[in-house]
Formats: sequence, structure tokens, C-alpha cells
Amino acid sequence: MAVANCCFSVVTSTVKFRCCLSSQRYLATSQHSIASVTCKAVVNRRGSPREHKEGVSHKKSPGKSKDRRSSLHDEDDDGISGKRNAQKSQPMAFKSSGAQRKDKKEFKFDMKEQQFEQQNLKDAAFLDAVVKVYCTHTEPDYSLPWQKQRQYTSTGSAFMIGNGKLLTNAHCVEYYTQVKVKKRGDDTKYIAKVLARGVDCDIALLSVESEEFWEGAEPLEFGHLPRLQDSVTVVGYPLGGDTISVTKGVVSRIEVTSYAHGSSDLLGIQIDAAINPGNSGGPAFNDQGECIGVAFQVYRSEEVENIGYVIPTTVVSHFLNDYERNEKYTGFPSLGVMLQKLENPALRACLKVQSNEHKSAKHFPYKVWFVQGVLVRRVEPTSDANRVLKEGDVIVSFDDVHVGCEGTVPFRSNERIAFRYLISQKFAGDVAELGIIRAGSFMKVQAVLNPRVHLVPYHVDGGQPSYLIIAGLVFTPLSEPLIEYVTLPGTQEECEGSIGLKLLAKSRYSLARFKGEQIVILSQVLANEVNFGYEDMSNQQATCKNRYLVFEFEDNYLVVLEREAARACSSHILKDYGIPSERSSDLSEPYVDSLEDNQAVDQDFGNSPVTNLEIGFDGLLWT
Repeated sequence: MAVANCCFSVVTSTVKFRCCLSSQRYLATSQHSIASVTCKAVVNRRGSPREHKEGVSHKKSPGKSKDRRSSLHDEDDDGISGKRNAQKSQPMAFKSSGAQRKDKKEFKFDMKEQQFEQQNLKDAAFLDAVVKVYCTHTEPDYSLPWQKQRQYTSTGSAFMIGNGKLLTNAHCVEYYTQVKVKKRGDDTKYIAKVLARGVDCDIALLSVESEEFWEGAEPLEFGHLPRLQDSVTVVGYPLGGDTISVTKGVVSRIEVTSYAHGSSDLLGIQIDAAINPGNSGGPAFNDQGECIGVAFQVYRSEEVENIGYVIPTTVVSHFLNDYERNEKYTGFPSLGVMLQKLENPALRACLKVQSNEHKSAKHFPYKVWFVQGVLVRRVEPTSDANRVLKEGDVIVSFDDVHVGCEGTVPFRSNERIAFRYLISQKFAGDVAELGIIRAGSFMKVQAVLNPRVHLVPYHVDGGQPSYLIIAGLVFTPLSEPLIEYVTLPGTQEECEGSIGLKLLAKSRYSLARFKGEQIVILSQVLANEVNFGYEDMSNQQATCKNRYLVFEFEDNYLVVLEREAARACSSHILKDYGIPSERSSDLSEPYVDSLEDNQAVDQDFGNSPVTNLEIGFDGLLWT
């Protein structure tokens, strides 16, 4: 059983301990041992009734593949070079010094001292660009969505990238109310402003306006994507002390992996250097002192050890370019399809995909190892791919890069990587050309790539959930944070009920039919004369017939309210319960329904989960 957890080191005035928070939404049956992917931050709480979950994700056994990109570049580039053999020089993880003559032993010692001193100077230059982050968080209270929980503080790491900006992890500044940073060797904290948060890639961009903070500062330089066994140094301010910490290791693996905080699949670097609470947001360096990524999570399991993850510079550059293009962060795009591997010959034959090299270029312009492709099993209604793809199509190429039967594409010179990597290299609004086989015929189609639309979002935009109070009935959209809040131990009394199985099934298997669609639930009922008899209702999906105040809930429960009485009692209910407004600020504008008048509103469950986190094996993957 694989369980996704988030670990925090909680500090009080007298005791330090670690706490793991689990959510049942990440339970899977694909692994026998207990495993967890954790985002690391040091959290300070005083008198908090429960621990905060900083970022959570399920890590499939033994690891999940994710998106990648293609290009015919040189080995030193970070793209794909599957068509040519570039020069390769594998860095040595173990280097032999060789035998030395006795008469040169003293000379060798002197050279080592000189090199050591030079290295110290080099270290001081780039270590000074790493700063400590102090964040004050205030989470929303999902049982009372008009207010927030008690604030708490945490510490993490960040580093300078020039132009008055810093980079850190998004989970380090989640639900932030105040962010401060402190330089190495300084005792002054400076106020930082959060310019952008990329939840899906777990990166945040900060700025510091104080000129004093930037005096003598040298921003870090980004390096290329490393290779296996390359040395890596992780720098940050983890738990265990107040000064800067340095840990060393090597690059163990480079592949698409699950990002714990964003529940997304992007390129990641696996390393064996220690990453502890507080390292989040700190840089990872190569031997040349170049930054090769951002430390952000670890993988915990009884069967593994020393598995940490770094966000590579390709993902960081995508985040920064997106911000510069749009003056805000728009997110990584998605094709919006569920794909199945085509390894079985009978399955390929059924789909009229050739199992042997087809000599007629008229039907199949690619050879067999390029023809196999992957099968489209489900297409999101909100994606542009829904216009050009159908269930049963076989995708054999993406921008003329051939897709294998396992859903992989060429990566660098002699590697392969998950097909989703190609999509992650695109930006929102970019057009992709897909080569597909439909009913035995080859064709090319084009689709616009956009960020995925979730019916039940993994994060709440703006940090505060929407709500609407009608005659004491509190309505709010269903979201993953709300599900986690209700199902966490110790919150049942607060929420007075749990999410029903039918509602959980909808959140796991239903796709959004249009952008902005939500599952609205009745969170609770604020007792009043006008809602007499309905006080015990909570956490049920609602639909309203707008001619009257008639609400139909799941399990065929019906609530009818007298419209004028409901309007008249509104101000009294708000006063009695100390609520500032009957609706959240984002609901002040009239809502325009995106559905056509003749479009059906009923929605059946799908046959497969809507996220890779819920799929128990690697045969099916959302892209």
C-alpha cells in the first residue's frame, strides 16, 4: 500500500518532533510497503490543534513517469536528440588518484592546499546567494469558509537569480500572509513579495525591494541538465541548526516524476544527497558551481533510502519564461487525454496497427518501431483535443517525434522518456501536431494545448474557498483541500459529517464538461426558523431550480425554502453567527452559464479515475 504523506518538523518551546499527515485520497494498492513523497519545510506552531499539510502526493510504485520534450539538439542541451549520436563523456563517480613519486609528495600537498583555498572562495561566492525564508501562513477554515485558521510559521530556503528576484518552492509560501528572507551571515530580515506561484511545478518567484539586501549579491547561474552519476551539492537551511547546510551526492535518475505539491507529472532529477525539512527551495549545484535545480521533495519507504528530488532547470526556465510572457504564471499545458500502452500484439492487430514493418508508405509513413504508438482511451471535454481525437485513436507521433508502444519518446542520445515530457515543454496556447491512426488509416491533426481543467481542483485559487449562504444553508465548491480537511483525524467534530461515497466517486471519476464547472455542496446549515428541519444536513451535493428556492440533494433529498422569508432572514443569520458577508468576494459578479440550454446536466461517472494518482498501474496514464 502506498500512502502519500507530508512531513513537517514541528517546533515548540520545549520539544521537537516530526509528524506525518495522511490523506485517504492517496491510498493505492500497487505496493505492499508504506511509501510517501514528502515536501520539506520546517514548521513552527504554538498551540495549534492539528498539523498543517504542506504538500501531498502519491508516488506510484516504484515511481511514476511524466512529461518530456523533443528536439534534435547536442548532448549538452536539455532536449531530445534521438536521431544522432552526439559525443558523450560520462563523468566519473569514482576517480583514482594513481601512484605518486615520493620526491613530489610535498609539491602535491601544496597544490592541494592552493586548490582548497580557491574552492573555498568559489563556495563563498555561490553560497552567499542562498537565503533563509521565514513565512507566516494562514490556512482557510473549510468548515467556516468565511474565516481563516490560526496562523503558524515555517522556514525554508531560496536563492537569488538576479533582477531583484528570488526562487523558492511554492509549498514554502502556501497560504502566506507574510514572507521574510535573511542572507547568510546577516541578522536582518527583509520583507519579500510573492510575485507568482506555480503550484503544478512547485516553484514560487519572490522579490525584495530593499536595496540594502542586494548589496554585494551575486545571482546564481543556471547549468544544463546533468547526467547520471554527476556530482550534486544541495544547499539550504534545513532542520538541525540556523546556519547554512551543505550535503553532497550524485544524480541517480532523470525522468518524469510526480510532483507532490502540485499533483502533476514533470521532469525531475533524483539524487541521493540528503534533503531534509527546511531544504525546500534551496539550490542544487554541479561541480562547476552552476545551479542545476531546486530541491523540493523526498521519497520515504521501508524498502528504499536516500531518494530526494530536484526540480531541473528546464522546468525552472519554463516557469520563468511563462511569467515573463504573460506577466503572470499560467501553468504547464496538457493534451487532455488518457492513454494506454500498446505492447500487446493482439491489441495492435485489433486496432489495425501494423505489428511488422509495413512497406507501403501510402498508409504508414513510419517503420514499425514508430508506428506502434499509444491508444486514446478517454478525452477530456474541456480540452481542444476533444475536437480532433476520438476514443480508439492511436497516437504515433507528436510534432514529428515518434511515440513508442510504451508511451516513451527518444531523450538525448541513448535514453527514452515519457511522452508527457514533450507536452510539458510547450506553453499554454501552443499548437501541437499529432500523427494518429484511426481505423487503420494514418492522418495528422492539430490541437491547442492548455492547462488541465479539474472538476474538483487540487488547490483553491486565491487561497480562500468560495461560499454562498442562502437562508442559513452554506454552499461551497468541492475541492481536494476540503475533502482532506473533512477526512483528516480530529476534524470530524468540526465538520459534523464526512464526504459520502457517491460524492467521492464523482470527484475521482467525473470530468468537467466546461471551464468553471463545479460540484457545489451544502457544507452545513446555520440553524434558524426559516430552515427548521434541515439543521442536520451537511456535505451533500446540491442543485437548485432557480424559479423557486428548491434544492435537490443526492440520495433524492429535497429542501424547499420560501423565497421572501429566506431573503428577510439573511441579515439576522449573518449577525447571529458573526459572518461578514453572505457570499465570498469572487461571487459578487453575476455568473454566466457556459452550458447551452439544450445541453444535458446529468453526468455519469467515467470508467477510470481522472488523475494519475488514482490509477493503480502504469498501463493507463493521463497526458
